[in-house]
Amino acid sequence: MFDGFVKVAAVTPKGRVADCAHNRREIVKGLYEALEQGAKIVVFPELCMTGYTCQDLFWQEELILSAKRELTALVHATKGKDALVFVGLPWEKDGKLYNVAAAISDGRLLGLVPKKYLPNYGEFYEARNFTEGMEEVSLVDFEGERVPFGMRILFEDKKIRGLTVAVEICEDLWAPNPPSTDHALAGATILVNLSASDETTGKSSYRRSLIAGQSARLLAGYIYASAGEGESSTDLVFGGHNVIAENGTILAEAPLFVNSCTVTELDVHRLLHDRRKQTTFRVTGREQYQIVPISLAEEETKLTRFIDPAPFVPSDEHKKAERCEEIFSIQAMGLKKRLEHTHCTSAVVGISGGLDSTLALLVTAKAFDLCGIPREKILSVTMPCFGTTDRTYQNACELTKRLGATLKEVDIKAAVRQHFRDIGQDENVHDVTYENSQARERTQVLMDTANRFGGLVIGTGDMSELALGWATYNGDHMSMYGVNASVPKTLVRHLVRYYADSCGDEALRSVLLDVLDTPVSPELLPPKDGEIAQKTEDLVGPYELHDFFLYYVLRFGFPARKILRLAKEAFRGVYEEEVIRKWLNTFYRRFFAQQFKRSCLPDGPKVGTVAVSPRGDLKMPSDACCDIWVEEI
Repeated sequence: MFDGFVKVAAVTPKGRVADCAHNRREIVKGLYEALEQGAKIVVFPELCMTGYTCQDLFWQEELILSAKRELTALVHATKGKDALVFVGLPWEKDGKLYNVAAAISDGRLLGLVPKKYLPNYGEFYEARNFTEGMEEVSLVDFEGERVPFGMRILFEDKKIRGLTVAVEICEDLWAPNPPSTDHALAGATILVNLSASDETTGKSSYRRSLIAGQSARLLAGYIYASAGEGESSTDLVFGGHNVIAENGTILAEAPLFVNSCTVTELDVHRLLHDRRKQTTFRVTGREQYQIVPISLAEEETKLTRFIDPAPFVPSDEHKKAERCEEIFSIQAMGLKKRLEHTHCTSAVVGISGGLDSTLALLVTAKAFDLCGIPREKILSVTMPCFGTTDRTYQNACELTKRLGATLKEVDIKAAVRQHFRDIGQDENVHDVTYENSQARERTQVLMDTANRFGGLVIGTGDMSELALGWATYNGDHMSMYGVNASVPKTLVRHLVRYYADSCGDEALRSVLLDVLDTPVSPELLPPKDGEIAQKTEDLVGPYELHDFFLYYVLRFGFPARKILRLAKEAFRGVYEEEVIRKWLNTFYRRFFAQQFKRSCLPDGPKVGTVAVSPRGDLKMPSDACCDIWVEEI
């Protein structure tokens, strides 16, 4: 469970109605299967010791006593097993019957948590047999020990930071105020639900959304284990719909109508980070809970959950187009407001034939359409200099033509050479002065052209470049509105590809595809044999790695060792560990050293959960030291 990962399982055994001995054997079988896969928290369905569908057999004393005997056998079966196990059964207390979850670990019964909300509508009539659970914790006898009984119990590991588990049962989740809300506010990071939810048409989708929503609202992990085949089919069919979610994301899900063992990992440190960051999440009411200590071994958790190598790029194929349109609209609406506020009816975009300026021009065209301003009022300025290749120049010109903007060409070679003479720079020395002089001359041309035509300079730089400081200070770093300021390079590429595939103009599509195929370059060094000589990713590293690092540094504040571990999983077979380590080192050094450029960024719209604006998401000192991060790498 290093780095906050804990492997968990939701298991649906194939039981028999009212056959507790058989059910206990099936539970043990399912438990061992989960343990073999490394699970440390294992959850079984509601009333699985007896079967949920016993109906009035729950009034039979023999069934209640049999369930308790088999619970004793199950507790003994967990001796020496490093896991926290939850099993459902009926329990008699003070002459009343309760639907409870028994928490078991290493040969001990740790606690009994009763169900609060008993459905008594439609196909459910639990109030006929059971009594509503109480929140306050009391003690009951079990095998010579006093065991806590009540809803307000937290099972907490004192060694493993953030590992605190609480329970609710089936209908509790459907209630307007689920017990899990209080559990989470008291400190529970992992919520388990023992359920027996029958299947009706469309119910699985609703159940899935309910689990995802509750885990998101509570910034928690949620393990939902449901009854399946083996229950009585007199009136109902149960689907074994096990679901494991983390802060709104479904990590693992069982297929319907297959009794299965569903296993994945929850990241409690990720949840703790989100709770620290979200000021509206406040721990309260913890003093009303009884804390039951657990002790799970700290060990390496083998990861099986999907680690997305492109966390900024929409991954749901069904929603990809919708998400891309949403991002384009956010960018365009931001620019639309700025154009209206400044009463500008023209815009100036420096067009290079590269990815970023292409996206900026596409967004500007959409904003002009929204404003009802003719696209010819967009001044697309190409500024060839020493490093410009024919390929990028032609793409810039053709893109402008296809979008209906106005092309203006300003060859800046003479102006840059004059500047070299003015400051005493040798043109044959291709150093940082040689490169940045071109970038600053281009910005001067754009700014003064915008003044001349009463327009705005639209920034083209993306968030990945800003994170790395890969921009010339007061050069391409500056604009009047930066439409790409919170769009990372991997997402820029994805958006341009989406536009190419959906624009319906074959000639425009051809240009966009060639832009996508062109190496990323500032084109500030002379080409070699007509080809781009300066490739950005050869110098600062692959953008797909840097975007991955950026996401986990800013979104979750993970330590460097954990980001390295995740990157090794995400890019297995693509990059060797030492390559990842090298560029992670580069990322931290550049990210800390270049904050001064981000401290004075132009305005620009936020499109996702991560941004680097000094006015919003990233308030960071420009003189911070990165030593502790670099040393950890």
